[in-house]
Amino acid sequence: MERPEPELIRQSWQVVSRSPLEHGTVLFTRLFDLEPHLLPLFQYNCRQFSSPEDCLSSPEFLDHIRKVMLVIDAAVTNVEDLSSLEEYLAGLGRKHRAVGVKLSSFSTVGESLLYMLEKCLGPAFTPAVRAAWSQLYRAVVQAMSRGWDGE
Repeated sequence: MERPEPELIRQSWQVVSRSPLEHGTVLFTRLFDLEPHLLPLFQYNCRQFSSPEDCLSSPEFLDHIRKVMLVIDAAVTNVEDLSSLEEYLAGLGRKHRAVGVKLSSFSTVGESLLYMLEKCLGPAFTPAVRAAWSQLYRAVVQAMSRGWDGE
């Protein structure tokens, strides 16, 4: 697989990473708009959220958003050597599988990521930037998908 354009990824992420929680919330708001049935997967202390808003404002979920943004940050940092993250990402895949996440949901997460980048970057979200991020995200999901191997 060819590598994504590192410079485009880094420059665009610099803008997003100034306020990761804000942009991460945009990503997950979009995700719940597209796939509302994912909401029940997020339970803390066996408490079901009554609405996406309820979920998005809970401290535990905000912590999850921070973690997701850190994973993206790690992928950006290692964009030229994603193989160094393979084991970590496969482990992350296993954790998601264990709580009932289906691998197919990650395509919607990818759409939500691109939506968030577009909202954040505006006109700077060019077709080249979109292509670079799509490529990076595909590589991350490919590594995570190893966590579903042997199903």
